[in-house]
Amino acid sequence: MKFKTMLRHLREGIKNIGRSGWMSFASISAVTVMLFIVGFFLIVFVNGNHIASTIENNVEIRAFIERGTGEEEVQELLDEVRTLPEVEEVIFIDKEEGLESLIASTGEVYESIREENPLPDALKVTAASPQETEAVAQKVNHHDYVSNVSYGADVLPDLFKLTNTSRIIGLVVILGLLLTAMFLISNTIKLTIVARKKEIQIMKLVGATNGFVRSPFLVEGALLGTFGSIGPILILSFGYQYVYSNSGDFLQSSLYSLLEPGQLIVQVSLLLLAVGLIVGIWGSAMSVRKFLNV
Repeated sequence: MKFKTMLRHLREGIKNIGRSGWMSFASISAVTVMLFIVGFFLIVFVNGNHIASTIENNVEIRAFIERGTGEEEVQELLDEVRTLPEVEEVIFIDKEEGLESLIASTGEVYESIREENPLPDALKVTAASPQETEAVAQKVNHHDYVSNVSYGADVLPDLFKLTNTSRIIGLVVILGLLLTAMFLISNTIKLTIVARKKEIQIMKLVGATNGFVRSPFLVEGALLGTFGSIGPILILSFGYQYVYSNSGDFLQSSLYSLLEPGQLIVQVSLLLLAVGLIVGIWGSAMSVRKFLNV
């Protein structure tokens, strides 16, 4: 295609938006509303998945060492646990460090036992995959010099079930919204094209090729989709930045936190722009095709 022809199609596509007036406005509005909904729930889903992963990754195993175990035996135990393929990290915590951590987390409740520390030495074990925590705990518990292990056996299965279910539900909702948005946006853009079917038929009757007729409408659809995506991108970008900056301790803690705006906003913006552009072109192509056979 010649450069002049491409410019002609671009000019015609832009002119078509102005000629359609309220129909173009309706198309852009439909794109804006639907992409805003998709983008909003996408941000919620991604942050929910991030929080679920953070909670899972905070699951750890405490293996308590039998009292009277010597340094050589403790080192042997450390080496054996570290060789397990499912283990990512092993940290030795002596009883003094364990007591200090307990006092720091509970206040002065256990201050009175500082002189006669009853706590045993322990290992803090982190599994390479949170789902392997139970299997790792059982293996560690069978080692010599380990009296017992603690890893939240009562709540761990329910925790993983909850996080997996939330991921599945979120993914289904996002896909459903995305398909709905594509359907509504493409049909709204189709109405804009159908309103000018006589123009298309006249061009065909005077000998215009299918490509020559189709190209300006594809440009128009692409522009409608692009213009409609700008609003949601700006609103969600500034809105998420505001929420992130002003959430304080309510949405930011050591256990859960929102994703930083930078990369997330870029990814969501590119996705919304791509959806608007692709759906705009697709909706226009499907509409024009109906009137090309004259």
